Amino acid sequence: MSGPETIIIRPMIEPDLDAVLSVEQASFPLPWKRDHFLHEIVASHSYPFVAECNGMVAGYVCLTSLFEEAQILDIAVDPAMRGSGIALSLMEYAISLAIEKGAEVMALEVRSSNVEAISLYERLGFSRCGLRVRYYEGIDDAVQMGKKLQGESSCSSHP
Repeated sequence: MSGPETIIIRPMIEPDLDAVLSVEQASFPLPWKRDHFLHEIVASHSYPFVAECNGMVAGYVCLTSLFEEAQILDIAVDPAMRGSGIALSLMEYAISLAIEKGAEVMALEVRSSNVEAISLYERLGFSRCGLRVRYYEGIDDAVQMGKKLQGESSCSSHP
């Protein structure tokens, strides 16, 4: 698959939400609701961003960064655009922003069956820190992952 010509990473705004919700619903069995994304847009410690390709929202990431810890709360790419570098661009941007905000570690959870995402996170320097058994819908396990940005530990104490 050829990648998009240009990926623009920019802050998520309310007019993006229909497109964001479409990607969210195509990506997760229990998708976030509009109100959850609205909260992320206005919360002082939240940094939601979209990846725009050819004028369309192709993916997004919701990052929170408070004190020494940053966390990826949600990330998804339009199924038609997966494999084109959008998730990598979003994650690299999130990592850079977390460092700028003073975070020492970044944490995330990922469905254990999502081997593509786990592989991406490991390529970006994340390590596996734990497992939440039957975390997703009471069925799938969540792999807890962490990355040292600065400081001592690669896994947070509160993943």
